Amino acid sequence: MKKFRLACSRVRRIRLSLCMIFAWPMLMMAYASAIAETSMRTDGLDALVQEALEHNPAVAAARNHWQALKLAPIQAATISDPEVSLQHFTVGSPQPFSGYETSDFYYTGFGVSQDIPGPGKLGLQKSEAERDADYALHRYEAAQRETTAEVKRLYFELFYHKKTLEILDRNRTEFEQIQQIAETRYRAGQGLQQDLLKAQLQTTEILKEHAMHHQEEDQAQLELKRMLGRDPDSPNVEIGGVEPAHLELGAAELLSLTDRGSPELAADRAMEARSAEALKLARQDYWPDFTVGYSYQKTGPGFRDYYMLSVGAKIPLYFWRRQTPAIEQAALENNAARAQTRATQLGAVSAAEGDLLAMRTAERIMTIYRDGLIPQAETSVAAAMAAYRTGKADFQTLISAVLDLQSLRQEYYRALADHEIAIAKIQQIIGDVK
Repeated sequence: MKKFRLACSRVRRIRLSLCMIFAWPMLMMAYASAIAETSMRTDGLDALVQEALEHNPAVAAARNHWQALKLAPIQAATISDPEVSLQHFTVGSPQPFSGYETSDFYYTGFGVSQDIPGPGKLGLQKSEAERDADYALHRYEAAQRETTAEVKRLYFELFYHKKTLEILDRNRTEFEQIQQIAETRYRAGQGLQQDLLKAQLQTTEILKEHAMHHQEEDQAQLELKRMLGRDPDSPNVEIGGVEPAHLELGAAELLSLTDRGSPELAADRAMEARSAEALKLARQDYWPDFTVGYSYQKTGPGFRDYYMLSVGAKIPLYFWRRQTPAIEQAALENNAARAQTRATQLGAVSAAEGDLLAMRTAERIMTIYRDGLIPQAETSVAAAMAAYRTGKADFQTLISAVLDLQSLRQEYYRALADHEIAIAKIQQIIGDVK
Protein backbone atom coordinates (compact mmCIF):
# COMPACT_ATOMS: atom_id res chain seq x y z
CA MET A 1 0.00 0.00 0.00
CA LYS A 2 2.83 2.34 0.88
CA LYS A 3 4.55 1.57 -2.43
CA PHE A 4 1.31 2.28 -4.25
CA ARG A 5 1.01 5.67 -2.59
CA LEU A 6 4.59 6.53 -3.48
CA ALA A 7 3.93 5.51 -7.07
CA CYS A 8 0.82 7.69 -7.22
CA SER A 9 2.75 10.57 -5.74
CA ARG A 10 5.45 10.20 -8.38
CA VAL A 11 2.82 10.06 -11.12
CA ARG A 12 1.24 13.29 -9.84
CA ARG A 13 4.63 15.01 -9.78
CA ILE A 14 5.36 13.84 -13.30
CA ARG A 15 1.96 15.07 -14.47
CA LEU A 16 2.55 18.47 -12.83
CA SER A 17 5.97 18.74 -14.45
CA LEU A 18 4.59 17.80 -17.84
CA CYS A 19 1.77 20.28 -17.34
CA MET A 20 4.28 23.04 -16.59
CA ILE A 21 6.44 22.06 -19.57
CA PHE A 22 3.53 22.21 -21.98
CA ALA A 23 1.96 25.22 -20.31
CA TRP A 24 5.11 27.33 -20.42
CA PRO A 25 5.14 27.89 -24.23
CA MET A 26 1.45 28.75 -24.11
CA LEU A 27 2.07 31.29 -21.35
CA MET A 28 4.92 32.83 -23.29
CA MET A 29 2.78 33.04 -26.43
CA ALA A 30 -0.01 34.69 -24.48
CA TYR A 31 2.40 37.19 -22.97
CA ALA A 32 4.01 37.91 -26.35
CA SER A 33 0.55 38.46 -27.81
CA ALA A 34 -0.29 40.92 -25.04
CA ILE A 35 2.94 42.82 -25.59
CA ALA A 36 2.44 42.81 -29.38
CA GLU A 37 -0.99 44.29 -28.89
CA THR A 38 0.57 47.33 -27.24
CA SER A 39 2.90 47.79 -30.22
CA MET A 40 0.07 48.18 -32.72
CA ARG A 41 0.30 51.95 -32.99
CA THR A 42 -2.40 53.46 -35.08
CA ASP A 43 -2.49 56.90 -36.58
CA GLY A 44 -5.42 57.74 -34.33
CA LEU A 45 -3.30 59.79 -31.94
CA ASP A 46 -1.82 61.91 -34.74
CA ALA A 47 -5.32 62.54 -36.07
CA LEU A 48 -6.50 63.61 -32.61
CA VAL A 49 -3.56 66.00 -32.25
CA GLN A 50 -4.33 67.54 -35.64
CA GLU A 51 -8.00 67.89 -34.71
CA ALA A 52 -7.08 69.62 -31.47
CA LEU A 53 -4.75 72.06 -33.25
CA GLU A 54 -7.57 72.97 -35.63
CA HIS A 55 -10.48 73.19 -33.18
CA ASN A 56 -9.09 73.90 -29.71
CA PRO A 57 -10.34 77.36 -28.62
CA ALA A 58 -7.11 78.29 -26.81
CA VAL A 59 -5.03 77.55 -29.91
CA ALA A 60 -7.49 79.48 -32.10
CA ALA A 61 -7.31 82.48 -29.75
CA ALA A 62 -3.49 82.49 -29.80
CA ARG A 63 -3.46 82.12 -33.59
CA ASN A 64 -5.88 85.02 -34.13
CA HIS A 65 -3.94 87.21 -31.68
CA TRP A 66 -0.71 86.57 -33.57
CA GLN A 67 -2.34 87.24 -36.95
CA ALA A 68 -3.76 90.49 -35.59
CA LEU A 69 -0.39 91.69 -34.26
CA LYS A 70 1.29 90.93 -37.60
CA LEU A 71 -0.66 93.91 -38.97
CA ALA A 72 0.65 96.31 -36.32
CA PRO A 73 4.23 97.08 -37.56
CA ILE A 74 3.12 98.76 -40.78
CA GLN A 75 0.73 100.91 -38.77
CA ALA A 76 3.41 101.85 -36.24
CA ALA A 77 5.82 102.85 -39.04
CA THR A 78 3.31 105.18 -40.70
CA ILE A 79 3.07 108.84 -39.78
CA SER A 80 -0.21 110.25 -38.57
CA ASP A 81 -2.87 111.44 -40.99
CA PRO A 82 -2.53 115.02 -42.27
CA GLU A 83 -4.98 117.66 -41.09
CA VAL A 84 -6.91 119.69 -43.66
CA SER A 85 -8.41 123.02 -42.60
CA LEU A 86 -10.81 125.59 -44.05
CA GLN A 87 -10.83 129.20 -42.81
CA HIS A 88 -13.25 132.00 -43.66
CA PHE A 89 -12.40 135.54 -42.46
CA THR A 90 -14.96 138.34 -42.91
CA VAL A 91 -14.65 142.12 -42.31
CA GLY A 92 -17.28 144.38 -40.72
CA SER A 93 -20.01 141.75 -40.36
CA PRO A 94 -20.37 138.11 -39.29
CA GLN A 95 -22.27 137.39 -42.46
CA PRO A 96 -20.41 135.22 -45.01
CA PHE A 97 -18.39 137.08 -47.61
CA SER A 98 -18.63 140.44 -45.74
CA GLY A 99 -15.78 142.69 -46.93
CA TYR A 100 -15.15 140.55 -50.00
CA GLU A 101 -14.84 143.57 -52.34
CA THR A 102 -14.01 146.38 -49.90
CA SER A 103 -11.23 145.07 -47.62
CA ASP A 104 -7.92 143.41 -48.23
CA PHE A 105 -8.28 141.67 -44.85
CA TYR A 106 -11.04 139.38 -46.11
CA TYR A 107 -9.99 135.92 -47.19
CA THR A 108 -11.12 132.33 -47.58
CA GLY A 109 -8.26 129.98 -46.79
CA PHE A 110 -7.44 126.33 -47.40
CA GLY A 111 -4.61 124.64 -45.49
CA VAL A 112 -2.99 121.32 -44.68
CA SER A 113 -0.67 120.35 -41.82
CA GLN A 114 1.34 117.23 -41.04
CA ASP A 115 2.81 116.01 -37.75
CA ILE A 116 6.31 114.52 -38.16
CA PRO A 117 7.80 112.43 -35.34
CA GLY A 118 11.35 113.07 -34.17
CA PRO A 119 14.34 111.35 -35.79
CA GLY A 120 14.24 107.54 -35.56
CA LYS A 121 10.96 107.31 -33.66
CA LEU A 122 8.96 105.66 -36.44
CA GLY A 123 11.60 102.99 -36.95
CA LEU A 124 11.70 102.21 -33.25
CA GLN A 125 7.92 102.05 -33.07
CA LYS A 126 7.90 99.59 -35.97
CA SER A 127 10.60 97.47 -34.36
CA GLU A 128 8.70 97.43 -31.07
CA ALA A 129 5.53 96.30 -32.86
CA GLU A 130 7.50 93.57 -34.67
CA ARG A 131 8.74 92.26 -31.32
CA ASP A 132 5.13 92.17 -30.12
CA ALA A 133 4.23 90.09 -33.17
CA ASP A 134 7.19 87.77 -32.52
CA TYR A 135 6.05 87.31 -28.93
CA ALA A 136 2.52 86.47 -30.09
CA LEU A 137 3.92 83.98 -32.63
CA HIS A 138 5.92 82.16 -29.95
CA ARG A 139 2.92 82.16 -27.61
CA TYR A 140 0.89 80.60 -30.43
CA GLU A 141 3.57 77.92 -30.85
CA ALA A 142 3.54 77.36 -27.08
CA ALA A 143 -0.24 76.95 -27.14
CA GLN A 144 0.08 74.39 -29.95
CA ARG A 145 2.73 72.42 -28.06
CA GLU A 146 0.82 72.57 -24.80
CA THR A 147 -2.34 71.33 -26.49
CA THR A 148 -0.43 68.54 -28.25
CA ALA A 149 1.18 67.39 -25.00
CA GLU A 150 -2.13 67.46 -23.13
CA VAL A 151 -3.92 65.46 -25.85
CA LYS A 152 -1.14 62.88 -25.75
CA ARG A 153 -1.23 62.73 -21.95
CA LEU A 154 -4.96 62.12 -21.91
CA TYR A 155 -4.64 59.54 -24.69
CA PHE A 156 -1.98 57.60 -22.78
CA GLU A 157 -3.98 57.84 -19.55
CA LEU A 158 -6.98 56.42 -21.37
CA PHE A 159 -4.79 53.67 -22.80
CA TYR A 160 -3.69 52.77 -19.26
CA HIS A 161 -7.28 52.67 -18.01
CA LYS A 162 -8.31 50.59 -21.01
CA LYS A 163 -5.61 48.00 -20.39
CA THR A 164 -6.32 48.01 -16.64
CA LEU A 165 -10.01 47.35 -17.26
CA GLU A 166 -9.07 44.48 -19.57
CA ILE A 167 -6.81 43.03 -16.86
CA LEU A 168 -9.57 43.36 -14.27
CA ASP A 169 -12.06 41.67 -16.58
CA ARG A 170 -9.63 38.82 -17.12
CA ASN A 171 -8.97 38.49 -13.38
CA ARG A 172 -12.67 38.54 -12.62
CA THR A 173 -13.07 35.54 -14.92
CA GLU A 174 -10.15 33.82 -13.24
CA PHE A 175 -11.57 34.44 -9.78
CA GLU A 176 -14.90 33.11 -10.88
CA GLN A 177 -13.11 29.92 -11.95
CA ILE A 178 -11.21 29.83 -8.66
CA GLN A 179 -14.49 30.31 -6.83
CA GLN A 180 -15.93 27.28 -8.66
CA ILE A 181 -12.85 25.22 -7.78
CA ALA A 182 -13.11 26.27 -4.13
CA GLU A 183 -16.80 25.43 -4.08
CA THR A 184 -16.13 22.03 -5.64
CA ARG A 185 -13.40 21.26 -3.11
CA TYR A 186 -15.60 22.46 -0.26
CA ARG A 187 -18.50 20.22 -1.31
CA ALA A 188 -16.09 17.30 -1.63
CA GLY A 189 -14.86 17.96 1.88
CA GLN A 190 -11.36 18.85 0.65
CA GLY A 191 -11.55 22.62 1.12
CA LEU A 192 -12.68 25.21 3.60
CA GLN A 193 -15.70 27.44 3.45
CA GLN A 194 -13.32 30.30 4.20
CA ASP A 195 -11.65 29.76 0.80
CA LEU A 196 -14.99 30.11 -0.95
CA LEU A 197 -15.76 33.33 0.95
CA LYS A 198 -12.33 34.77 0.11
CA ALA A 199 -12.86 34.05 -3.58
CA GLN A 200 -16.22 35.83 -3.46
CA LEU A 201 -14.62 38.76 -1.63
CA GLN A 202 -11.87 39.13 -4.24
CA THR A 203 -14.43 39.07 -7.03
CA THR A 204 -16.28 41.93 -5.32
CA GLU A 205 -13.02 43.87 -4.86
CA ILE A 206 -12.34 43.57 -8.57
CA LEU A 207 -15.81 44.94 -9.33
CA LYS A 208 -15.10 47.92 -7.07
CA GLU A 209 -11.72 48.62 -8.69
CA HIS A 210 -13.32 48.21 -12.12
CA ALA A 211 -15.90 50.88 -11.26
CA MET A 212 -13.20 53.28 -10.01
CA HIS A 213 -11.10 52.95 -13.18
CA HIS A 214 -14.20 53.30 -15.33
CA GLN A 215 -15.01 56.60 -13.58
CA GLU A 216 -11.46 57.87 -14.16
CA GLU A 217 -11.74 56.79 -17.79
CA ASP A 218 -14.97 58.74 -18.23
CA GLN A 219 -13.39 61.83 -16.68
CA ALA A 220 -10.38 61.59 -19.01
CA GLN A 221 -12.74 61.21 -21.98
CA LEU A 222 -14.49 64.46 -21.02
CA GLU A 223 -11.17 66.29 -20.73
CA LEU A 224 -9.99 64.94 -24.08
CA LYS A 225 -13.23 66.01 -25.80
CA ARG A 226 -12.76 69.49 -24.35
CA MET A 227 -9.24 69.65 -25.78
CA LEU A 228 -10.57 68.52 -29.16
CA GLY A 229 -13.34 71.11 -29.14
CA ARG A 230 -16.03 68.42 -29.14
CA ASP A 231 -19.32 68.43 -27.23
CA PRO A 232 -19.27 66.56 -23.90
CA ASP A 233 -22.11 64.27 -25.03
CA SER A 234 -20.35 63.28 -28.26
CA PRO A 235 -19.20 59.64 -28.69
CA ASN A 236 -16.13 58.60 -26.75
CA VAL A 237 -12.73 58.73 -28.42
CA GLU A 238 -11.49 55.34 -29.60
CA ILE A 239 -8.15 54.42 -28.02
CA GLY A 240 -5.77 52.26 -30.02
CA GLY A 241 -2.52 50.54 -29.14
CA VAL A 242 0.62 52.26 -27.91
CA GLU A 243 4.14 51.31 -28.90
CA PRO A 244 6.97 52.41 -26.59
CA ALA A 245 8.74 55.28 -28.34
CA HIS A 246 12.51 55.62 -28.36
CA LEU A 247 14.18 58.96 -27.72
CA GLU A 248 17.97 59.15 -27.43
CA LEU A 249 19.14 62.40 -25.84
CA GLY A 250 22.26 63.33 -23.93
CA ALA A 251 22.42 66.04 -21.31
CA ALA A 252 24.37 68.45 -23.53
CA GLU A 253 22.08 67.87 -26.51
CA LEU A 254 19.00 68.33 -24.33
CA LEU A 255 20.36 71.65 -23.04
CA SER A 256 21.05 72.86 -26.58
CA LEU A 257 17.64 71.79 -27.89
CA THR A 258 15.88 73.41 -24.94
CA ASP A 259 17.70 76.68 -25.51
CA ARG A 260 16.85 76.68 -29.22
CA GLY A 261 13.47 74.96 -29.22
CA SER A 262 11.47 76.21 -26.25
CA PRO A 263 8.66 78.53 -27.44
CA GLU A 264 8.21 79.94 -23.92
CA LEU A 265 11.88 80.90 -23.86
CA ALA A 266 11.65 82.36 -27.37
CA ALA A 267 8.61 84.40 -26.31
CA ASP A 268 10.46 85.84 -23.32
CA ARG A 269 13.42 86.70 -25.52
CA ALA A 270 11.09 88.52 -27.90
CA MET A 271 9.67 90.44 -24.95
CA GLU A 272 13.21 91.26 -23.81
CA ALA A 273 14.01 92.60 -27.28
CA ARG A 274 10.79 94.61 -27.21
CA SER A 275 11.71 96.19 -23.89
CA ALA A 276 15.12 97.15 -25.33
CA GLU A 277 13.37 98.89 -28.24
CA ALA A 278 11.04 100.61 -25.79
CA LEU A 279 14.06 101.91 -23.87
CA LYS A 280 15.57 103.32 -27.07
CA LEU A 281 12.24 104.94 -27.95
CA ALA A 282 11.99 106.49 -24.49
CA ARG A 283 15.43 108.05 -24.96
CA GLN A 284 14.39 109.39 -28.36
CA ASP A 285 11.57 111.31 -26.70
CA TYR A 286 14.15 113.94 -25.72
CA TRP A 287 13.99 114.95 -29.39
CA PRO A 288 11.02 117.15 -30.31
CA ASP A 289 8.25 116.21 -32.71
CA PHE A 290 7.49 118.59 -35.57
CA THR A 291 4.47 119.98 -37.39
CA VAL A 292 4.64 121.36 -40.94
CA GLY A 293 1.73 123.33 -42.42
CA TYR A 294 0.89 125.17 -45.60
CA SER A 295 -2.17 127.33 -46.37
CA TYR A 296 -3.56 129.35 -49.23
CA GLN A 297 -5.82 132.35 -48.57
CA LYS A 298 -8.05 133.71 -51.33
CA THR A 299 -8.88 137.45 -50.99
CA GLY A 300 -11.38 139.66 -52.85
CA PRO A 301 -11.00 141.05 -56.37
CA GLY A 302 -8.32 143.68 -56.66
CA PHE A 303 -6.33 142.31 -53.73
CA ARG A 304 -3.42 139.91 -53.72
CA ASP A 305 -3.80 136.37 -52.35
CA TYR A 306 -1.89 135.11 -49.29
CA TYR A 307 0.40 132.07 -49.04
CA MET A 308 1.69 130.82 -45.70
CA LEU A 309 4.17 128.09 -44.67
CA SER A 310 4.47 127.19 -40.99
CA VAL A 311 6.80 124.88 -39.03
CA GLY A 312 6.22 123.98 -35.36
CA ALA A 313 7.96 121.82 -32.79
CA LYS A 314 6.85 120.19 -29.53
CA ILE A 315 9.59 121.05 -27.08
CA PRO A 316 10.10 118.52 -24.21
CA LEU A 317 10.08 121.34 -21.73
CA TYR A 318 9.07 119.26 -18.70
CA PHE A 319 11.56 116.45 -19.40
CA TRP A 320 12.38 115.93 -15.69
CA ARG A 321 8.75 114.99 -15.08
CA ARG A 322 7.95 113.08 -18.27
CA GLN A 323 10.90 111.86 -20.39
CA THR A 324 13.39 111.13 -17.60
CA PRO A 325 10.98 109.00 -15.49
CA ALA A 326 9.87 107.25 -18.69
CA ILE A 327 13.48 106.25 -19.43
CA GLU A 328 13.96 104.97 -15.88
CA GLN A 329 10.72 102.98 -16.16
CA ALA A 330 11.77 101.47 -19.50
CA ALA A 331 15.20 100.56 -18.09
CA LEU A 332 13.62 98.76 -15.12
CA GLU A 333 11.22 96.91 -17.41
CA ASN A 334 14.15 95.85 -19.59
CA ASN A 335 15.97 94.48 -16.53
CA ALA A 336 12.80 92.64 -15.51
CA ALA A 337 12.47 91.13 -18.98
CA ARG A 338 16.07 89.87 -18.87
CA ALA A 339 15.50 88.32 -15.45
CA GLN A 340 12.29 86.68 -16.66
CA THR A 341 14.12 85.22 -19.66
CA ARG A 342 16.74 83.73 -17.36
CA ALA A 343 14.08 82.32 -15.05
CA THR A 344 12.24 80.75 -17.97
CA GLN A 345 15.48 79.27 -19.30
CA LEU A 346 16.32 77.66 -15.96
CA GLY A 347 12.76 76.37 -15.58
CA ALA A 348 12.71 74.88 -19.08
CA VAL A 349 16.04 73.12 -18.57
CA SER A 350 14.97 71.77 -15.18
CA ALA A 351 11.64 70.52 -16.54
CA ALA A 352 13.30 68.88 -19.56
CA GLU A 353 15.90 67.12 -17.41
CA GLY A 354 13.21 65.94 -15.01
CA ASP A 355 11.12 64.54 -17.85
CA LEU A 356 14.20 62.87 -19.34
CA LEU A 357 14.91 61.22 -15.99
CA ALA A 358 11.29 60.06 -15.77
CA MET A 359 11.49 58.61 -19.28
CA ARG A 360 14.67 56.66 -18.56
CA THR A 361 13.30 55.40 -15.25
CA ALA A 362 10.13 54.19 -16.95
CA GLU A 363 12.21 52.42 -19.60
CA ARG A 364 14.12 50.49 -16.93
CA ILE A 365 10.92 49.61 -15.08
CA MET A 366 9.24 48.36 -18.27
CA THR A 367 12.24 46.15 -19.04
CA ILE A 368 12.16 44.62 -15.55
CA TYR A 369 8.45 43.92 -15.79
CA ARG A 370 8.48 42.68 -19.38
CA ASP A 371 11.55 40.46 -19.18
CA GLY A 372 11.43 39.29 -15.58
CA LEU A 373 8.62 39.94 -13.18
CA ILE A 374 5.56 39.30 -15.35
CA PRO A 375 6.78 35.98 -16.88
CA GLN A 376 7.82 34.81 -13.43
CA ALA A 377 4.46 35.80 -11.95
CA GLU A 378 2.59 34.00 -14.75
CA THR A 379 4.59 30.85 -14.02
CA SER A 380 3.83 31.24 -10.33
CA VAL A 381 0.09 31.53 -11.01
CA ALA A 382 0.09 28.44 -13.21
CA ALA A 383 1.98 26.44 -10.58
CA ALA A 384 -0.23 27.69 -7.74
CA MET A 385 -3.40 26.87 -9.68
CA ALA A 386 -2.21 23.33 -10.41
CA ALA A 387 -1.05 22.82 -6.83
CA TYR A 388 -4.32 24.11 -5.38
CA ARG A 389 -6.35 21.75 -7.55
CA THR A 390 -4.41 18.81 -6.11
CA GLY A 391 -4.47 20.12 -2.54
CA LYS A 392 -0.72 20.81 -2.40
CA ALA A 393 -1.08 24.57 -1.96
CA ASP A 394 -3.39 26.58 0.24
CA PHE A 395 -5.92 29.05 -1.07
CA GLN A 396 -4.04 32.12 0.18
CA THR A 397 -0.99 31.18 -1.90
CA LEU A 398 -3.14 31.01 -5.02
CA ILE A 399 -4.89 34.30 -4.27
CA SER A 400 -1.57 36.07 -3.62
CA ALA A 401 -0.11 34.79 -6.88
CA VAL A 402 -3.11 35.96 -8.91
CA LEU A 403 -3.17 39.38 -7.24
CA ASP A 404 0.59 39.81 -7.67
CA LEU A 405 0.28 39.10 -11.39
CA GLN A 406 -2.60 41.56 -11.70
CA SER A 407 -0.59 44.25 -9.92
CA LEU A 408 2.49 43.67 -12.07
CA ARG A 409 0.51 43.88 -15.31
CA GLN A 410 -1.12 47.12 -14.20
CA GLU A 411 2.23 48.56 -13.14
CA TYR A 412 3.73 47.67 -16.52
CA TYR A 413 1.07 49.60 -18.39
CA ARG A 414 1.35 52.44 -15.87
CA ALA A 415 5.09 52.61 -16.60
CA LEU A 416 4.39 52.50 -20.35
CA ALA A 417 1.92 55.39 -20.08
CA ASP A 418 4.33 57.39 -17.90
CA HIS A 419 7.11 56.76 -20.43
CA GLU A 420 5.06 58.13 -23.32
CA ILE A 421 3.81 61.08 -21.24
CA ALA A 422 7.41 61.98 -20.32
CA ILE A 423 8.39 61.97 -24.01
CA ALA A 424 5.38 64.15 -24.84
CA LYS A 425 6.47 66.66 -22.18
CA ILE A 426 10.03 66.68 -23.52
CA GLN A 427 8.73 67.32 -27.02
CA GLN A 428 6.57 70.13 -25.67
CA ILE A 429 9.78 71.88 -24.61
CA ILE A 430 12.25 71.05 -27.38
CA GLY A 431 9.95 70.20 -30.30
CA ASP A 432 9.24 66.95 -32.10
CA VAL A 433 12.72 65.43 -32.17
CA LYS A 434 12.97 61.80 -33.29
